[in-house]
Amino acid sequence: MNATAARLADGVATARLGTAYRKAKVLHSAVELGLFDLLAAGTAGEERIRERLGLHPRLSRAFLDALLALGLLRRDGHGYRNSAVAARFLVQDAPGYLGGAIRVASQRHYEVWSHLTEALRDGAPKAPTSGANPFRQLYENVDAARGFLAHMDAINGFVGPGLVDCLDWSRFGSFVDVGGARGNVAAQLVTAMPHLRGGVFELAALEPLFDEYMAQLGTTGRVTFHGGDFFVDPLPHADVLIFGHVLHDWSPQERQTLLDRAFEAVPAGGAVLVYDPMLDDGEPDLHSALAGLNVALMTAGGSEYTVEDCRGWAGKAGFRVTGGQRLYTVGNDYVLIAEKPETDEAPKPTKP
Repeated sequence: MNATAARLADGVATARLGTAYRKAKVLHSAVELGLFDLLAAGTAGEERIRERLGLHPRLSRAFLDALLALGLLRRDGHGYRNSAVAARFLVQDAPGYLGGAIRVASQRHYEVWSHLTEALRDGAPKAPTSGANPFRQLYENVDAARGFLAHMDAINGFVGPGLVDCLDWSRFGSFVDVGGARGNVAAQLVTAMPHLRGGVFELAALEPLFDEYMAQLGTTGRVTFHGGDFFVDPLPHADVLIFGHVLHDWSPQERQTLLDRAFEAVPAGGAVLVYDPMLDDGEPDLHSALAGLNVALMTAGGSEYTVEDCRGWAGKAGFRVTGGQRLYTVGNDYVLIAEKPETDEAPKPTKP
């Protein structure tokens, strides 16, 4: 490629980056309209798709062509059908369904991100629910909470396999997922390792949705719900406490408080696992950086933080960091493993 062609290619790529939201919105609309669910029953022509979904003929062809070009649809002599990727991740009731996350991205995050320039200047969150405890406010409405939790399940559904492999779980008999929503990660862990007794610590309002979801997954009785506020109520005692996509929602001082409380809740020889899209002081990761912007837009005190920051908070609480690794997840999460020393010479937690 000569210099002129290279400059042209760079210019085109940059211009297309400026309109990348178009691709996301095509996907959002397809999920919201139920297109992939319609095609799960079989191939359909454009006219039938328009009729079933109430689409206007002026836009429908370009819309379907865009989904074809994105690799989400396939076309044959009879019309349109789902691609293998769409069938696996975009059809309701599919094991890997991501529609919950896509709906929240469309209906909640997309509008908030339109205020990024303003937020970069004033530092303030832009979400409607971004007070001192946005989750308490969000969970007041059961239907809204169910939709938001479907988003969380879709995102953290990639986490479970990484957590299974990051620790020698044979050393431990119990764990509690602190801020574990309706128990998706906990259910993955007890399913993969039946010897574990699982728990979820969450705001009490979520207990009916937790019970509903455990019944859906077939893990009723294998994961226990503990209701409470992790800044107010004692954390449940367990061999391992997990903080997943929790610390980044709060200020550095509050993160330290949670790890201090975790140190009191686990026994000597116990452990804490923390995972978030932590930042790397070396080569920046795009997905972690974008996750950092998202959490800052959505919460009053939240932000992403570095792996070294997390090591520091864990050490100050009294833990000894024993491991950590990147997980292949939506936000390229990093999981940090820290253990409570067993000897009398263990470092004592330093209170802030």
